[in-house]
Amino acid sequence: MLVFSPCLEIFFGSLPFTERMQAISSLGYTHYEFWSWWDKDLNAIAEKNEELELTTQAFCTQFVSLVDPNLQNAYLDGLAETIETAKKLKANIIISQVGNELPDIPRSRQKDTILAGLEKAAVLMKNTGLTLAIEPLNVLFDHPGYFLVHSQEAFEIVSAVGSSDIQLLFDIYHQQISEGNLIPNIRKYASCIAHFHMADHPGRHEPGTGEIHYGNVLQEIEKLNYKGTIGIELFPLNNDHRQVLSDPLFFRFMQCDGGMH
Repeated sequence: MLVFSPCLEIFFGSLPFTERMQAISSLGYTHYEFWSWWDKDLNAIAEKNEELELTTQAFCTQFVSLVDPNLQNAYLDGLAETIETAKKLKANIIISQVGNELPDIPRSRQKDTILAGLEKAAVLMKNTGLTLAIEPLNVLFDHPGYFLVHSQEAFEIVSAVGSSDIQLLFDIYHQQISEGNLIPNIRKYASCIAHFHMADHPGRHEPGTGEIHYGNVLQEIEKLNYKGTIGIELFPLNNDHRQVLSDPLFFRFMQCDGGMH
């Protein structure tokens, strides 16, 4: 069994946020995620979670660079606020980007700066019950100039931090663009993957519109006894959000003891 969490920044985005929660609940989903918490009614979200028995799986910390040493304190302050928000919403994952590469500074020094920032972040994360998931992104289409692109380097950074509270977000869409080799890399880095994102390529649309064989990829993730969730972070090709989230592909992997969970 796999658990999927639609991204509510995208799905049913024309509705008020709590109505988006209602919409995905009506389709059988129990988890969801979003990007920014600082522009939302957190009390209303917490109340709706209780009413619908939904779980806020993941959202982002504030978008402050980990690459720039001058911004490290601002990053940590933002993370501290995000931790308190995550506790309020009973969330599980805090997603973090690392920022763009800085010109004229050796890449190795920038990597060391990220590592130093994450070591301090690990102190904040300790005993919270939360996981900070660091996300590599592609630079070819969506995030030109971003520092962290390849899963191997992300794994090296996370491993060097040495905290079970700092792990990896493996975005299948981004990593297909950046390096391919999806199933071997998922196997190789499974021990430190706290969260997945999914979309097809090209186009960042739903499975079946591009080159990624999601049936095989999801089957492999299931074989690895992955206990986290898979974020559905894609843009429906025909803007039919309900149809995309009703895709039998998702529900085939959501079956458990004959029921939908």
